[in-house]
Amino acid sequence: MKTDMLETTTSVRLSESTRVEAFSDAVMAIVITILVLELRVPEHEPGRLLPALLSMWGPVLAFLISFLRVSVIWLNHHGLFVRIRRVDRTLLWLNLGIRLACTIIPLPTALLADALRSGDMGDLRVAAFLNAAIAGLQSAVWLPILPYLRDHPELVEQGTDAALLHAERVRPWIVVGIDVAAMLVALMSPVAMLVLWTLSLIFLAATSDGLGTIPVLARRRSRSARTHDHFPA
Repeated sequence: MKTDMLETTTSVRLSESTRVEAFSDAVMAIVITILVLELRVPEHEPGRLLPALLSMWGPVLAFLISFLRVSVIWLNHHGLFVRIRRVDRTLLWLNLGIRLACTIIPLPTALLADALRSGDMGDLRVAAFLNAAIAGLQSAVWLPILPYLRDHPELVEQGTDAALLHAERVRPWIVVGIDVAAMLVALMSPVAMLVLWTLSLIFLAATSDGLGTIPVLARRRSRSARTHDHFPA
């Protein structure tokens, strides 16, 4: 009887976390759909289709930048939820914070596309600053999640390395720092801001499964694991 109850409870827990992840995936799919719907061929005279298409380089570049950002958010969200077996009300709200920051993306994307199309440097600085600010917000909403999971082991999958959640807390702080630097740089050089922004994306994508995917950090985490326990299996 106890075994049946345990199996039922585990099934509910897995189903609950799966539903949250499915909802999050749907939100990100909708955001990408909105982004691509903004790509429209400009009005043009007959025989001028090619120049019209070439004039779309700004919106296309803005779309690709935002598409990469959403993709990296999805990779990190997936990497997080493979370690979660159930959610509580607080974790639901924290997850909604990630979704909120993601749904804002079409706005700075449209502004960046317009600034690239016009070529005005002042507008481009403002658009670059806003993109960096939104990116910083998207990183900041992750700050409370890992400490919360570390303090609530009943929410994570059995056998999860407690040292992993302890070490992973630094990841969003690193990216927030890069994004803040990108905000400041954007006011002087939008191109330099894009370089910093790209570095933050590369870091997030490379470590979406954890800092252990980077050899140097993996050795450091291995030493840290000796002083931290695993969550009970």
